[in-house]
Amino acid sequence: MGFKAVIIIWDYPQRRSSAQLLLHEAKVEALDFSPDEKYLVSLGGQDDGRVVVWNVETRQAVCGSAASGRSTSPCLTVRYSNTNSNLFVTAGSSALRVWELDPLNRKIQPTECQTGILKRAVECIEISEDDEFVFCGTTSGDIMKFNLKTRRLSDYGPKRFSSVSALRTLKGGHLLVGSGCGKLMLCSASSFQPSSLNKAVTSIALSGEGQQFFVGTEAAQMYGFRSEDFRAELISSSHRSAVKDVAICFGTSELFATCSEEDIRVWHIDKPKELLRITVPNMTCNALDFMSDGHSIISAWNDGKVRVFAPESGRLVLIIHDAHNTGVTAIAGTRNCKRIISGGGKGMVRVWELQPKGHRLLETMKEHRGAVTCIKIKSDDKECVSASSDGACIIWDLVRFVSLKMVITTRLFRAVCYHPDIYQIITSGTDRKVVYWDAYDGSAIRELEGLLTGSINAMDISQSGTHFVTGGDDKLVKVWDYMEGAVTHVGMAHGGSITGIKLCSNSSTLISTSADGAVVLWRFPHSPAS
Repeated sequence: MGFKAVIIIWDYPQRRSSAQLLLHEAKVEALDFSPDEKYLVSLGGQDDGRVVVWNVETRQAVCGSAASGRSTSPCLTVRYSNTNSNLFVTAGSSALRVWELDPLNRKIQPTECQTGILKRAVECIEISEDDEFVFCGTTSGDIMKFNLKTRRLSDYGPKRFSSVSALRTLKGGHLLVGSGCGKLMLCSASSFQPSSLNKAVTSIALSGEGQQFFVGTEAAQMYGFRSEDFRAELISSSHRSAVKDVAICFGTSELFATCSEEDIRVWHIDKPKELLRITVPNMTCNALDFMSDGHSIISAWNDGKVRVFAPESGRLVLIIHDAHNTGVTAIAGTRNCKRIISGGGKGMVRVWELQPKGHRLLETMKEHRGAVTCIKIKSDDKECVSASSDGACIIWDLVRFVSLKMVITTRLFRAVCYHPDIYQIITSGTDRKVVYWDAYDGSAIRELEGLLTGSINAMDISQSGTHFVTGGDDKLVKVWDYMEGAVTHVGMAHGGSITGIKLCSNSSTLISTSADGAVVLWRFPHSPAS
C-alpha cells in the first residue's frame, strides 16, 4: 500500500490516453462500462476493498462503497447490466451482490443473492443478453445460475473443470466457458464442445454478432475462433513475464529476438509473429545478442553459462560452461564473429575466442566491483565499454586486454552506447540522467534530465549517430536529437517499466520491451539520412 492505482481511459480511435482516474489504493481488480458508456465501475484490490462508480464524461467519482460489506473476503470481479446503466453485479470469495445506482443522491445500494447452503468462490461473472440470469464461474469448477430479478439461485453445475476463469454468452443462449486448466467449452442445453489451449483461459471477447471470438490465456497467447467449426487459430503470443533483453539481427533487420525468465523467442520484424522458441528448463536468460553474420544467437544465463543457438532451428551449437560463477549478466559479439565478450555478477569481463570445434578463454578483465549490466563493442572490434551497478563505466582495449579509461560516479549504470562517429559514449542509469562522456579523458561533456523519477534502463543509438532512444521506469519511449540534446518524440504503449530498446540497422523500426512482458514495434520517426 501507500500508492494510488491508476485507471486509464483510452480514446480508441485516436490510440491515446484521454483520462487518468486516481482513487483506489495499490490495485484495481476489475472494471466494466455501463451499457450506455456513461458510467465506469471499478473494483479495488484486497488492500482497497472499495467499489467505485465513475462518470466517464466528467472523469469524477459519483459514489463508492465497501465492496464486501462486513465480510473480510475480497471481491474479485464486476459486471454491468446489459440494459440498465444503474445496475451491476460484484462477486468474489464472499457473497454475490447486485448493486443499484441512485445517480441523483449519489449512492449505491447492494442486495445479496441467496445461495442457501451452497458456498462458492466466484472468479468471473456473465449476464444474459436480456438481463434475466447471472452466470458465475467458480473456483470449484461449476457454474452458478441466478435470477437477476429475484436475486435467488436457480441452478448450478456441471462440475467439468478445475476452475471456471472466463464466461461469455452467445446468441441463442449458448455459453462459452474458459477454465483454469486451459480448456475452452461451448456449452448448450444438450451438448459440450471442447477445445484445449495452452495454460489457463483469462479472457474471452466476442466480435460482431458472436460468429467470431478471441480467447486470451495465462501463457500470454491470443487465439481466434469461428463458431461454426470451433477451431483455434493462434493470433499472437508474447512473454508472460518480464522481458530481460532484445536484440536485432545486424544488417538484414528482418529478425529480432527477445528473452525472458522462461525462454528466448525469435520474431520476424515485418510480421511480428513468433517464429521460434528456445527453452532451457528452470533457467533464466539475462541477455542476448545476434552475431553479425546472423548465423547464431549468443545468450547469457543465470546458471553461469553462455549458450549459442542457431536462429533457424533453435539447435544448441555451443555451451561455455562456468563462464561466470554467479551468472552471466551481459553479452556482446564482435563484428568479425570471432569473439564473445561476457560480463558476470561479480564484475568480471571475459573475452572468449570462438574456434571451429569449441572455444578458448583469451582474457579475464577485473576492475568492476558489481554486476556488469551492459557491454557494447566498438565497430572496429578493438575496444569495448562495460557498464556496471558499481557506478563505474570502463573502456577496454581488446588487443592488449587493459582498461583505457574508467568513469566512476555515484549512479548505478544500466546502459551505455558508443557514438558511431565521434569518440564519445553516452550512459544512463538510476540517477535519471543521460550523460555524454569524452572517451579520451573520461570527462563529462553534457548531462540531460531523462525522466522525473526512477531509472533509465535501456538505450540505443542510430547508425548515423544523429538520434538516440531511451526507455525507463516512466514506461515512455523517448527519441532524442543527439546534438541538440532534446526529445523529439515520445511513445506511450507500455504498462510496465521499459527493460530493453533497440533500433534496427536501417533506422526504420524501433523495438521496445517491458517488465509486463510486452514487445512493442514502432516506426522510427526520423529518416536514416537525417
